[in-house]
Amino acid sequence: MTLNRLASRYILKTERVINDVKICQDYRSIDAKSVKKAIDEAKRYLEDAKFYLDRKRFETSLASVAYCEGLLDALRLLGLVDFQW
Repeated sequence: MTLNRLASRYILKTERVINDVKICQDYRSIDAKSVKKAIDEAKRYLEDAKFYLDRKRFETSLASVAYCEGLLDALRLLGLVDFQW
């Protein structure tokens, strides 16, 4: 799959989610365990990025690290973690 097709595919999927996303009306507090779970998921994406980089699958590596950054940014925007890029 070309990088163009790969990017287009990710964009289409993400646009679908953005257009269909629903905000939950029943907000609940977010505990430290939930934040840690999201950070652990980000760590897995980072490990995937390194794995694919070692195998010269640069596009997949880039996508994986972008997922990691997105999760971390979301946590920061929600005020749940603090860091600087």
